[in-house]
Amino acid sequence: MPPPEPVEPPAPVSFWQAFAYWLKLGFISFGGPAGQIALMHQELVERRRWISEKRFLHALNYCMLLPGPEAQQLATYIGWLMHRTWGGIAAGVLFVLPSLFILIGLSWAYMAYGHVPAVAGLLYGVKPAVTAIVLFAAWRIGSRVLKNAWLWAIAVAAFVAIFALRLPFPLIVLAAGAIGYFGSRFAPAYFAVGSGHGGAAASAGAALIDDHTPTPQHALFGWGRFARVLAVFFALWLGALGALTALYGWNGALTQMAWFFTKAALLTFGGAYAVLPYVFQGAVDHYHWLSATQMIDGLALGETTPGPLIMVVSFVGFVGGWGQALFGPQALFAAGAAAAAVVTFFTFLPSFLFILLGGPFIESTHGNLKFTAPLTAITAAVVGVIVNLAVFFAYHVLWPAGLSGPFEIASAVIGVLAAIALFRFKAGVIPVVLASALIGMAWQLLH
Repeated sequence: MPPPEPVEPPAPVSFWQAFAYWLKLGFISFGGPAGQIALMHQELVERRRWISEKRFLHALNYCMLLPGPEAQQLATYIGWLMHRTWGGIAAGVLFVLPSLFILIGLSWAYMAYGHVPAVAGLLYGVKPAVTAIVLFAAWRIGSRVLKNAWLWAIAVAAFVAIFALRLPFPLIVLAAGAIGYFGSRFAPAYFAVGSGHGGAAASAGAALIDDHTPTPQHALFGWGRFARVLAVFFALWLGALGALTALYGWNGALTQMAWFFTKAALLTFGGAYAVLPYVFQGAVDHYHWLSATQMIDGLALGETTPGPLIMVVSFVGFVGGWGQALFGPQALFAAGAAAAAVVTFFTFLPSFLFILLGGPFIESTHGNLKFTAPLTAITAAVVGVIVNLAVFFAYHVLWPAGLSGPFEIASAVIGVLAAIALFRFKAGVIPVVLASALIGMAWQLLH
């Protein structure tokens, strides 16, 4: 017989107690958004009882509608609800900061020692595994969203648009959102899929922020506060961009990174896999901050570190800063680290704005959000975009010298094994990446 639910809520939590938890979460948040959200749910809803199931899901549904990493935004939301603005900032920053430092270290090792045979062998094995992981992501999202012919048609159209017609990713997102909006009016049954996170589980007992806990004073909506938050964030963004422009000029690499990743941050509907094609188009094809091979290597590193997968943009910044020797040939690490920090700041700043600006409205209404149809259509389009990304990766991994060059049989074998582990045996991403890296290193050292 299960133990009775606790009737009394737990003792109040101080800012510094919460700070310690958010810091710990930043170091253990592996497994992508689904794993990170499950980790927070287990700890904050079930074990610590800081927030109830319904309030947790209410916040999550809002974060699911936003561009940006939903797990990091959810942590920001809960931190803000518990300890005002600084609580939200602490939760959101600590979710990202450990990953930034780890990725700067890994990026430095990659640029300094990436051509050492053992390291090259590890990367040789990881690349086909990442291709399988991206394909698995498309299947996982698609199996949840593509419930009828309309949504399948949107996914196929998105794939054709980006693969064959080379249409920009923002245009695809806008078109899918428009289809979802009109679909909700004229064929609502086909777009009523929802967010896919399931219903509420059994209650864990009384929580600090319970189902019927009144919205705290700081979380109530007011136009004055709305205007102040908007003004502060705009001043932060404009001040940082203006400082970079004054120091390096509008066409300077750091200034262009700031501008490009501000735009990317506003387009990450559907998670990091969805925006990566846009990052490819800009960072690889347009700005030439790094090569396609380096981008795939960066995604591999991003898969094996804690924090949001969109943190791969920090790798893009580091490689771009190092490769362009922004501060001269004697300060390559400083250039890479500065570029990684700039990219991370401009990528995540909008996420804090969305929570601190929109959170009071969401908390004050506690109603059902009515934006699920456009979100469902956008998510369907994202499936097609992710499949395109998998095709792109497979081409560069299996034919690294182009179709006229040799076919990498060993890479194909590693990719198939990784896919079997993911699809058939439901293996975790980290074990698959590590096992593939070891196989790749062994193969390279034996040849």
